Amino acid sequence: MDRGGRLSTPPIRVDFGRLRYFIALAFETVGMPPADARVVAALMAEADLQGSDGHGVIRLAQYLKRIRAGGVNLNPQIRVVQERAAMALIDGDNGMGHLVMKRAAELAIEKARIAGVAWVGAQWSNHAGPASLYARMMLAHDMIGLYFAVGNANHLPPWGGLDMLLSTNPIAAAIPAGEEPPVVLDMATTVAAYGKVKAKAARGEMMPEGWMIDREGKPLTDPRRAAEGFLLPIGGYKGYGLALVVGLLAGTLNGAAMGKDVIDFNQDVSSATNTGQAIVAIDPAAFGDLAQFKSAVDKLVRDLRASERMPEVDAIRVPGDRSHALAAAQRVEGIAIAASLMQTLDRLAEQLDIPPLRTN
Repeated sequence: MDRGGRLSTPPIRVDFGRLRYFIALAFETVGMPPADARVVAALMAEADLQGSDGHGVIRLAQYLKRIRAGGVNLNPQIRVVQERAAMALIDGDNGMGHLVMKRAAELAIEKARIAGVAWVGAQWSNHAGPASLYARMMLAHDMIGLYFAVGNANHLPPWGGLDMLLSTNPIAAAIPAGEEPPVVLDMATTVAAYGKVKAKAARGEMMPEGWMIDREGKPLTDPRRAAEGFLLPIGGYKGYGLALVVGLLAGTLNGAAMGKDVIDFNQDVSSATNTGQAIVAIDPAAFGDLAQFKSAVDKLVRDLRASERMPEVDAIRVPGDRSHALAAAQRVEGIAIAASLMQTLDRLAEQLDIPPLRTN
């Protein structure tokens, strides 16, 4: 049973490759070029694989709705509009955020190989899924990745206020290790990302107290009533300050939307969001011996894991442990799709006249 006392339906397991194919086919059906559809689909499936289920296939219907309404450019000319040795600013031409940020990450890697560090910002982008997808792209090149973004809807007022002027404004960091898994932090500047609220609603689950409050300051635990309240920042006023700074770096610095200019893509499906994002690549080899750095990360991770635990704590973990383990398990067992979401995807497949994701 779930927390509301209702009988819970077990999730349906889907192979990664099948999920990726289904998503790509859906995008191709509404006119996205096949090569772009495959890129976006792979990143969305990867989000579900690692457990970021608020940013994976659950977003498909919303993305398709925006595409059909003209809110996303299916043939963007993604280009560099400002550039120096260790930085660049990309204009995404209102393309899918996944395409824009993949290009931004690739450019950051290219520049960091030469300069040691590179910062690439993006304007006129769109929602791109979980932050860690892009920070992780640096790991294959033995680099550190950092990512910042302005969220695609404001769910956070200034500390002590009621006007929604800030978003979840996520941060991600990916740091390579040697024998240990990489350290990967992916967090919103709110206690919970709004995608997690949407995922709870899709599964018919309640939220824990502490995620949201209503406009009278009372706990809000029903995700279906999310519009009646707002998300809480991490660490109280400190989280509010962090959300503001991240928004300035990812939005204002890039000439992208921030504050009152942020478009709520949940409600407005036709306007360009001008989403702002930034990706940073750091080459540890520019600071010293790469092998020594990775060995030092290994040592620190092992020291943390071996440190004394409080009573009833089964293990000390580091950021990225859960997503790493979940991805490994779901590659074998299949990706868990909530039964209610699968019903939505069944209806979507029927509307698009494509084979359903469900196989039985």
